[in-house]
Amino acid sequence: MKKILLIEDQFEIRENIAEILALASYEVLEAENGKAGVELAKRELPDLIICDIMMPQLDGYGVLRMLSGNTATASIPFIFLTAKSEKEDFRKGMNLGADDYLIKPFDDLELLDAVEMRLKKSETLKSGFQKNAEGLSDFLQEAKGQENLEKLTSDKKKLQRFKKKQTLFLEGNYPNALYFLNQGKVKSYKSNADGREYITNLYKAGDFIGYLDLIEDTAYRESAVVMEDAEIYIISKEDFFLLLHSNRLVANQFIKILSDNLAEREERLLRLAYNSVRKRVAEALLFVEKQYAGNAQRTESEVTISREDLASIVGASKETVIRTLADFKDEKLIKSQGSKITIINADKLRSMRN
Repeated sequence: MKKILLIEDQFEIRENIAEILALASYEVLEAENGKAGVELAKRELPDLIICDIMMPQLDGYGVLRMLSGNTATASIPFIFLTAKSEKEDFRKGMNLGADDYLIKPFDDLELLDAVEMRLKKSETLKSGFQKNAEGLSDFLQEAKGQENLEKLTSDKKKLQRFKKKQTLFLEGNYPNALYFLNQGKVKSYKSNADGREYITNLYKAGDFIGYLDLIEDTAYRESAVVMEDAEIYIISKEDFFLLLHSNRLVANQFIKILSDNLAEREERLLRLAYNSVRKRVAEALLFVEKQYAGNAQRTESEVTISREDLASIVGASKETVIRTLADFKDEKLIKSQGSKITIINADKLRSMRN
């Protein structure tokens, strides 16, 4: 049963709305003013909030502002109730991140339709999307359905084809777009004073690239180059921030999508920094397998990566990595032919990390 918080200072109106929602099989929580509503929202974490604008102690705008600043309540869909229809009220509410408006007086059907639509959109966005072009299109289509995101149209998503070794962006340049990898492989890397590369991440189809620097509005801290011919959607900086700033639910879900593997990446980099070369090569092979072989838990799988790129991930010389791979081959942990490496004992490689 979906839980709805109703914040309304007028008793008769509050009771009438609560009765309609209860008859529609919603669990209804009631608050008689904005301050009580904020406290109840933080405690109960409802699925939807319906809030009057003009209230004593704390008005509806204040309620929305306070809940938007709280991580636990920021993504809860929010519907304003107002007796006014001036454009200024709509603009102010939408700028704060409201999802919908109901203008008093409204009938039962208007109320239930608004509630059902907001709950449905919330569930769709929370469920995420497939990490491919269709999934990206679905997510942006849902985002576009929000009132303030109507300008985010499909013709602004540009699909471009990149050749192997073509650069996406360079360390030190400022970002002006978000990249979504539809097909192919991309690596990000940093260079030291001697020009030696250190690979910081590998990207596969379904990954976003370059988002942290874009969000923080800082110069790229690493470079990105295509490892094999790729198809990449380029979402402009303007569209990206429109998506991020115009709707609280969309923003929270998008941030979750973008930071999906951030903690894992930081942990992996720490292990690579402090482990022995042997452990680092094992870690790098497992990382490449997870990124590109589709399932890092299989006993045997094949990955393709140059010795140079593998050395850049490990942070060791190419010769050292080649010697370590030869040891792994003698120990029947891997097989290799050219740039193809077949992991035949992933469990043993995993045990090296401990």
